[in-house]
Amino acid sequence: MKQLVFVVSDSVGETCELVVRAASIQFHENAIETLRIPFVEDEQTIIDVVTQARAQQAIIAYTLVNEEHRALLMRLGKEHQVKTVDLLGDLLDVLSGQLKEAPREKPGLIYRLDDDYFRKIEAMEFAVKYDDGRDPRGLKKADIVLVGVSRTSKTPLSQYLALKRYKVANVPLVPESRPPEELFDLPAERCIGLIISPEKLISIRMERLKSLGLKPEADYAQLERINRELEYARGIYERVGCEVIDVTNKAVEETAGIILRHLEQSKDV
Repeated sequence: MKQLVFVVSDSVGETCELVVRAASIQFHENAIETLRIPFVEDEQTIIDVVTQARAQQAIIAYTLVNEEHRALLMRLGKEHQVKTVDLLGDLLDVLSGQLKEAPREKPGLIYRLDDDYFRKIEAMEFAVKYDDGRDPRGLKKADIVLVGVSRTSKTPLSQYLALKRYKVANVPLVPESRPPEELFDLPAERCIGLIISPEKLISIRMERLKSLGLKPEADYAQLERINRELEYARGIYERVGCEVIDVTNKAVEETAGIILRHLEQSKDV
């Protein structure tokens, strides 16, 4: 079963989507699908969003700074039996009470157009452009290069690290396809090899096949095939001389933390 979540915001919606993704990690892979609806600034859009959510049996998670819009969305959700989650309103109310000050209700104040913001946007665009080995020229420009077989969380890790302002490229490993030569020319400390237990990878790949409507008996999810891929990956990691991280049962945030600590330690050497 997959649950659709509308991510609704009167700004770009990034904060709201991050919270939803953080929650989604606690469930099986691909359990939650998000649809971001940014820059919601009028009542008619809110009405339309609730109508669409009801039709698609979606949940609405929202970060709206305008009190009237929050109240309208909550009321319409109850009337149309659409589950809604206010990720900002309660905190604003508590802070307002403690500070004895009304919120400014101006969307997007967190996204000041400063150098830090632009670095994050640049890193996010980089992660998309150089995802899944699309262009090996990006490897030399990357702060971090993730390497691994299919379904070892390369893309989610790339996106998460991009939010930390790191330019990340990732390279998929398949025994039938030689990795780009650029990978072997990189400093080893910038490369991270991802490994996972065969049993966990079988489970993840079977779920993936089911979500695509394919038979779980496919070679992609068979133990012999997976063992061959993992052995091939270990050989590549040894040749590159990179740090290897076992992502079995690790959340994306946990793996990212290990990677960032490794980078810091590499600087000190």
